[in-house]
Amino acid sequence: MDGAEVLIPVTMFAGGFAMIFGIYYLKTRQNLAMIEKNMNPKEFANRPAPYKNLKWALLLIGAGVGLFLAYVLDNYVLYHSSRNDFNHDGQNVPIYFALIAIGGGLGLFGSYKIEKQWWDENKDKV
Repeated sequence: MDGAEVLIPVTMFAGGFAMIFGIYYLKTRQNLAMIEKNMNPKEFANRPAPYKNLKWALLLIGAGVGLFLAYVLDNYVLYHSSRNDFNHDGQNVPIYFALIAIGGGLGLFGSYKIEKQWWDENKDKV
């Protein structure tokens, strides 16, 4: 193996180790900062996230709608010269990625608006 071929696995393992070490180090520093401010770190670790499932549902629904819309646009709206065999050779691949991202983003934005509305209505109760 050449020097460049050895460099890839070494870099991968070093990067993975650095990432795990960094996450552990930052989590420990966060806990120590919370203890210094007389807060209980375990209290915040087990906090419920009431709209977590809503956020995932709207994200996946938005991504699914975006993917379906991209399929419809690719196969029925946009013109292809080889219409009879449905072999487009990846001409409109960016449409799929763009509409999945747009649909997922709209889903997350909808989740944010619903959560904000609930927090604004119930901020006195919490």
